[in-house]
Amino acid sequence: MVEKNWAAAFQIAAVYVGTVVGAGFATGREIVEFFSRFGLLGFFSILMSGYLLVFLGSKLMRIAARIKAKSYQEFNEYLFGKWAGKGINVLMLIMLLGVSAVMLAGAGAVFKEQLGLSKNMGVFLTIFLSIIVMLIGMKGLFAVNTFVVPLMISFSLMLMGFSVTNPHFFEQLFVIPEGKHSWTTILAPFSYTAFNLALAQAVLVPVATEINDDWTIKWGGILGGAALTVILISSHFTLIMLPEFEKYEIPMAFIMKNLAPGFYWLYVMVIYGEIFTSVIGNVFGIERQLKQMIDVPTAVSITFIFVISYLISLFDYGKLLSYLYPLFGNISILFIVLLWVKPLTKDKS
Repeated sequence: MVEKNWAAAFQIAAVYVGTVVGAGFATGREIVEFFSRFGLLGFFSILMSGYLLVFLGSKLMRIAARIKAKSYQEFNEYLFGKWAGKGINVLMLIMLLGVSAVMLAGAGAVFKEQLGLSKNMGVFLTIFLSIIVMLIGMKGLFAVNTFVVPLMISFSLMLMGFSVTNPHFFEQLFVIPEGKHSWTTILAPFSYTAFNLALAQAVLVPVATEINDDWTIKWGGILGGAALTVILISSHFTLIMLPEFEKYEIPMAFIMKNLAPGFYWLYVMVIYGEIFTSVIGNVFGIERQLKQMIDVPTAVSITFIFVISYLISLFDYGKLLSYLYPLFGNISILFIVLLWVKPLTKDKS
């Protein structure tokens, strides 16, 4: 008889949600790009994405625990084979660098669009604070995430409450915009899930191996995937009520300013907190992977990461996200296809 440890399952779910709910999610830009711009079709895409996040997120962690993978590099080598796995890991490194650049551009967008300050000030302050946290250690980073993620989920649900009580809500919900590519709409849920799971495995694989209890991991994945689906739906319901939401770099902040101005500054801080933790998490991941490839001092690798990320972040946040995220999502589709077809192996222990 398997002892049902719901507390541990909820902890895994929280890690899963915290890993996927990054800065693109917090600003609303990622949800606009993959779902909301397609109107009602985007809502159906979210439901499909929700199923994939529940099923594949759970399966990813269960396989990782059963093969005792200590890192996502080991997991990818198991999934793709040794040589192809090495190539995928290099691709992951490039994707993480690209996402770090998008996050830095997002920090700049917060300063420019919401605070009326220069974009560069936001970017350089984020780099400076990131280096300080990386010198001090990771404990502060986890503390920020345990505070920021529940707040962001609460705000999402609060804004959805305002939106669904709007008399024009159902009118907006059933809109299907003209001129949107149907193949893009069909691909969106797979691309979105692939992109997020491919990057989240850096955190989810070692966590699952450490917990090493199949029931707990399975239900942690199910609960985490279900929570992500609820947040996606609530954000979509909120975004469709903002006229011309595609033109904003940080649409969720504009909605908060209009619907609940009392929480606006706190919400901007939450968005910045999400961006900040995403940057540090990514840079740590890239730095560890670079160390395995080439033996260079930490100071050199971190400088290299921030210089490359800064140069890419010179592009606008909205444009950068709308180009790189779908591209990375489409590249990662092979990852979820292989994950889908891979049978659950017997536990080695």
